[in-house]
Amino acid sequence: MERNSHRVTKGIERTPHRSLFYAMGYTKEDLNRPLIGVVNSQNEIVPGHVHLDIIAKAVKEAIWAAGGTPIEVPAIAVCDGIAMGHMGMHYSLASRELIADSVETMAMAHAFDGLVLIPNCDKVVPGMLMAAARLNLPAVLVSGGPMMAGMAGGRPVSLSQTFEGVGACSAGRMTEEQLTELEENACPGCGSCSGMFTANSMNCLTEVIGMGLPGNGTIPAMFAARTRLAKAAGSAIIQLVAENIRPLDILTPKAFENALAVDMALGCSSNSVLHLLAIANEAGVPLDLEKINEISEKTPNLCRLSPAGPHHIEDLYRVGGVPVVMAELAKNGLLHNDCLTVTGKTVGENLENVGTPDGTVVHTVANPCSKTGGLAILYGNIAPEGCVVKRSAVDPSMLTHSGPARVFDSEEDTNAAILGGKIQKGDVVVIRYEGPKGGPGMREMLSPTSALAGRGLDKDVALLTDGRFSGASRGASIGHVSPEAAAGGPIALVQEGDIIDIDINNYQINLRVSEEELANRRKNLTLLPPKIEKGYLKRYASQVSSASMGAVLK
Repeated sequence: MERNSHRVTKGIERTPHRSLFYAMGYTKEDLNRPLIGVVNSQNEIVPGHVHLDIIAKAVKEAIWAAGGTPIEVPAIAVCDGIAMGHMGMHYSLASRELIADSVETMAMAHAFDGLVLIPNCDKVVPGMLMAAARLNLPAVLVSGGPMMAGMAGGRPVSLSQTFEGVGACSAGRMTEEQLTELEENACPGCGSCSGMFTANSMNCLTEVIGMGLPGNGTIPAMFAARTRLAKAAGSAIIQLVAENIRPLDILTPKAFENALAVDMALGCSSNSVLHLLAIANEAGVPLDLEKINEISEKTPNLCRLSPAGPHHIEDLYRVGGVPVVMAELAKNGLLHNDCLTVTGKTVGENLENVGTPDGTVVHTVANPCSKTGGLAILYGNIAPEGCVVKRSAVDPSMLTHSGPARVFDSEEDTNAAILGGKIQKGDVVVIRYEGPKGGPGMREMLSPTSALAGRGLDKDVALLTDGRFSGASRGASIGHVSPEAAAGGPIALVQEGDIIDIDINNYQINLRVSEEELANRRKNLTLLPPKIEKGYLKRYASQVSSASMGAVLK
């Protein structure tokens, strides 16, 4: 059978190519096997990635054993937590496109036959899935797994409590000693941070959409089962190459509908909207924000994992993981069972003999946490192209809210106002010029949302931004307002004291200002100049699309 790698290994004209392989220690026998790119984003700056050398080693051993030749290549990864709240966060979302481009570059330049993708955190998972869809080479993704929850004050905690602790300490609601205890115990070891934050959301959805093996989303990083899963992924890629099963055979419209359904049931990060749109774009699958509300309306929320509730990813793992959630949805006609997956089997076949919900960590469809899904897309005169909220993490009292706008043109100014006690109950904090283009890079607003929660205002204050939120954010945190301020969107027209009406369950958000007044304001509008005028971010800002389109590069 003709293989992709024959472009660099076969024929007299490839003599120089083989010579270069021999220089690295590869043998003739190695070059006769399928060449499998093992894309490893291991580094020493991201807790979720520091151990990925162990995962890569297991993957490579299994590829050798199954008859392939593994070739490890690198990928970058940004730690959103360490990048949070300063210049570094401009680079987080923007890194997704670099990751996709670099995987494409390495795979195409070196003629790999297949790929095993090894990410773990936030933008690395979707970046690699975007590349897989773009390349359409046989591929399987195996992540590094979630971190265990920490213990502080006699209760399980995660990174989100450390951010909220800053606000609590500044408000006198927590002592510095208690904050130090959180700091030292919230993150007990390697893995992606332990709640249903963006990294774990995307690792779970990778499993659902069919590009990861069952267990990819929930097996803890430190468990031996994670290493066994890596070996299973190494074996699976050889089978995928042999059977010529490719990502576009898996990433179908029905597969994306499955991902959205489980997204709603799990209560995943609002960032999952951006990433699913971007992956669908690469796969050529039509997907828009209206589809999200359509699925949210009919799919109940079955889990309240941190930050929406007390449970963590390890708890979901112990009650059967993502397959239990999928099986419960499938039983109630809310999942497509006929979608192909990297196991070589369909979703339905993978779910045979899966257990049932425990009723505490995972609820049943008959007794859900809420009858509608974890995410909602809101529309109105302030967001004509939509904005997104993690509905499952909003206190019921804030599902409808009206209040005066408190307007800021940067995250830094917002933080100073919150920590300075200048935000009052009932306010609607508006942070603009933080979108994909205006940020640039659409920074996560975890520091402001955590400061509000730490000061006890998360049940009284809404936050609206053309930026985005960490999966660790909770409260009435409404992001991805589109069009963004830097593109002249209506959010740029909001003035201090304007009343904003929010109705999450009816998918509405409106500025209580007449169209005539908005038109007058637009005549006098002067957009802020770009915040960064050099390097990659300047290029990114000039090419990036709206958040409503997944913030992909044009």
